[in-house]
Amino acid sequence: MSEAVVKVHEIEQGIVQLTMQDRVNKNTFSEEMILDLIQSFELIKSNLNYKVVVLTGYDNYFASGGTKEGLLAIHQGKAKFADRNIYSLALECKIPVIAAMQGHGIGGGFVMGLFADFVILSRESIYTTNFMKYGFTPGMGATYIVPKKLGISLAEELLLNAGNYRGAELEKRGIPFPVLPREQVLDHACEVARQLAEKPRISLITLKDHLTTPLREELPKVIEQELAMHEKTFHQEEVKDRILGLFGK
Repeated sequence: MSEAVVKVHEIEQGIVQLTMQDRVNKNTFSEEMILDLIQSFELIKSNLNYKVVVLTGYDNYFASGGTKEGLLAIHQGKAKFADRNIYSLALECKIPVIAAMQGHGIGGGFVMGLFADFVILSRESIYTTNFMKYGFTPGMGATYIVPKKLGISLAEELLLNAGNYRGAELEKRGIPFPVLPREQVLDHACEVARQLAEKPRISLITLKDHLTTPLREELPKVIEQELAMHEKTFHQEEVKDRILGLFGK
């Protein structure tokens, strides 16, 4: 049997690690990755012993965003970014989630990580909200969570310019997250997880619910607005050409 693309492993009492490891597709949001992520968070929801989640990737990839097939389906009107909600799985998880982004976070992959309660980046890795590079406006709640977590000035630059930024560069720009050498990211995440796991589970759940309620209440409206922008921007012929060109025909 082939190994699951998302591995669920209780690394210490109360601490569960989700490792995205789709090496064939470099952790893009393939159908298998989407289903495994949703099922993994459902599994966590059903386990009353877990207190904290560490979400990470493999080698130099954290998560790489949409597949060519997925983006073309949206261009053709056969799908929408919001058809299945993976972008805010961390936000909706009752217990705290730490995004140990040891590798590249690309497009929706970076955005998904930003929805976590704690974010840790790697100095060597690339982080980008590259939606506009394909010619369509951002989705997956990017227009909400990127300004919320990084500040409006840097967020506007990332979202409009769609450039690639190393973690070290973002650190110099003053992002409010730890930025560490890649080999230290997961260890640091586990240390934070241990500190959280010392607290009572009900207290962690209660405080996270209080802190994230405004985000969870505001997000659906933002998603509607992003989908409306997609209706204007995603179906351009130029977008199809850019998708094919950037992925390679």
